[in-house]
Amino acid sequence: MIIPSLRDVLRTADRNHTALGHFNFSELVVLKAVATSARELEVPVIVGVSESERDFIGIRQVAALVKSLRDEDGYPLFLNADHTHSLAKAIEAAKAGFDAIVFDASGLSFEENVTQTKRAVEAIKAINSSIIVEGEIGNIGSGSEIHDDFEAPKTLTTPEEAKRFVSATGIDVLAPAVGNMHGLLRGMVRGEEEKRLDIQRIHDIKEATGIFMTLHGGSGTHHEDFKRAINAGITIVHINTEIRLAWRRGIEAALTKEPEQVAPYKILPGALEAVKKVVRARLQLFQSG
Repeated sequence: MIIPSLRDVLRTADRNHTALGHFNFSELVVLKAVATSARELEVPVIVGVSESERDFIGIRQVAALVKSLRDEDGYPLFLNADHTHSLAKAIEAAKAGFDAIVFDASGLSFEENVTQTKRAVEAIKAINSSIIVEGEIGNIGSGSEIHDDFEAPKTLTTPEEAKRFVSATGIDVLAPAVGNMHGLLRGMVRGEEEKRLDIQRIHDIKEATGIFMTLHGGSGTHHEDFKRAINAGITIVHINTEIRLAWRRGIEAALTKEPEQVAPYKILPGALEAVKKVVRARLQLFQSG
């Protein structure tokens, strides 16, 4: 079976008004849950590792794990270097064989973000021109974790600055700030509130730039907002905190049921099934069009 390129998969999603699910992992259980769910649903999927997650697993080990799963089934499972903040780390991921790299200089001034992102695009493409490079503008917070509060940015990404950024850097994918945020508030964990997105802004940025767009910090977003955002131009949706929460709850449930159990392979299936449930639901929603 010939596996399509990530660029071809993104083009198809863009054309069909669907989106690829992107799920971070830092150990084998979550990776298996994501890969198995996507294979069962017969949809492509992206798995991502941040700089910290890569440091924990090992960058070459990450690439080898994903490659082994992809080669075994001939399935469109793609690997992304999520939130890469330095050129050295971006080059390291490119040389390790990653399919995509998120170069995140969004914490800098707009001008410095442009300068560093353009430099990263050129360096990455020189190693492998097929790697998809993503850039970010705007502030959506940091940390895929549970937050007590979140101070929303005073300004969201505008179509004008998005167009300037894309034109100046040569990125393949843009990650804007459109009402999204990393992590979950405690009220979201309890199901008392949901994130809401600026759908018109997504549409306007898509019209201004014409490139693929990623929604970071998707956990806890209103279901209808997901569908409307994808229809407006979002092509990749990142989910992390939701599956971290599912993983923990799965572990806790398994240990509650068998408090004396010490064999990991008897405890971890609970986490695997809990994560699969979340991943399947999100993949089905993102592919519903």
